[in-house]
Amino acid sequence: MPTLFLGVALVAHDFVIPPVFVHSGTAFGSGLCPLFFMSAYKPVNLPPVSDRGSGSTGFLKMSQFITDKVQSFLLTLLPTLGLELFEVQFRREGHGWVLRVFIDAETGVTHKHCSDVSRELGNYLDVEDCIDHAYHLEVSSPGLERPLRATGDFVRFQGKKARVKLHNQLEERKVLEGIIEAVNEDLILLRLTDGDSVQFSFEMINKARLTI
Repeated sequence: MPTLFLGVALVAHDFVIPPVFVHSGTAFGSGLCPLFFMSAYKPVNLPPVSDRGSGSTGFLKMSQFITDKVQSFLLTLLPTLGLELFEVQFRREGHGWVLRVFIDAETGVTHKHCSDVSRELGNYLDVEDCIDHAYHLEVSSPGLERPLRATGDFVRFQGKKARVKLHNQLEERKVLEGIIEAVNEDLILLRLTDGDSVQFSFEMINKARLTI
């Protein structure tokens, strides 16, 4: 069972409820259930309502505005911490708005990485006042079953097990699962669980991820 850290800090009116941490398991670095630190803030001020549109279009414009702003900040911050940005999401879910940030590192993501980024990003958003409603901030690693989104990902995880779904069938198979044996420019060689090997180009992939 991977390690799971959870911190919640609620800001409302003039008081702050300090974070509470929960620790379970013994694994380190990226896990199947990613490590994450979560906090909630309530800053103010989005672009003028006239610039946001209305209905679902307004929500999409707001989400893109926040996502772009956060990405710009993190692309400057993360290299100073030895980290890289994997993905930023800002969306409305069942329990409210969630700003979800995925960070990565060659040596694996730790709880300290997540908490440091959460603190720095939270302070930045608080100063910028760019979100005018309550939201949750989550910072995590991509996890063990992380997406493979570029040929460089296949190079990095050569020797690891991957699940690949192709756009079209190859040798009567559309879903391939096996060990990443080699990567030669745009060509990927996968040794399948049945012992066969199959080669395909990156552009043939619909989606791919690591698997355990």
